[in-house]
Amino acid sequence: MEQAHEHHEHHQHHGHHGHQGHEQHAGHEQHAGHAGHAGHGHHAHGPVSWGMAAQATLHCLTGCAIGEVLGMIVGTALGWGNLPTMILAIVLAFFFGYALTLRGILSAGVGFRSAVRVALAADTLSIAVMELIDNGVIAVWPGAMDAHLSEALFWITLAISLALAFVLTTPVNKWMIGRGKGHAVVHQYHH
Repeated sequence: MEQAHEHHEHHQHHGHHGHQGHEQHAGHEQHAGHAGHAGHGHHAHGPVSWGMAAQATLHCLTGCAIGEVLGMIVGTALGWGNLPTMILAIVLAFFFGYALTLRGILSAGVGFRSAVRVALAADTLSIAVMELIDNGVIAVWPGAMDAHLSEALFWITLAISLALAFVLTTPVNKWMIGRGKGHAVVHQYHH
């Protein structure tokens, strides 16, 4: 009987310890689930709407377009050749893409270093794919590299290349968000 009582006390203690560990684990899962939350009622690894992916892509496209146009304007104004102008445009596209994301995260009260890490995680692949497509189209389009800002060819090529980049980058963002990556990491700061 005494042995049974000791076993019961040990079992209760063990059960309590196990329960406490479970609470900590569950809390950790909730936190991890929130950090990887794919947003708007979807869980990481769950279905992600095309609208959500398009919104994330449009966010990147806005920054890329600002950077591209500004880079072309500055490069042309300074009389630079095609390659340095394109490099400047790409650098500025990344800068403005990250800046737009940073603005939203910082306004949520996140520290600068953490915000930079989130922006890098959220936008790097999306911007890289977009820039590859965008600049690839401009590079292969006859006469586009030599078109000036005052020519319709420059603006037509830029508009088509950005539209194509948007269409091809949206599935990439949908895939990433569905896995808790890309703009999914930014969603937790949009509350």
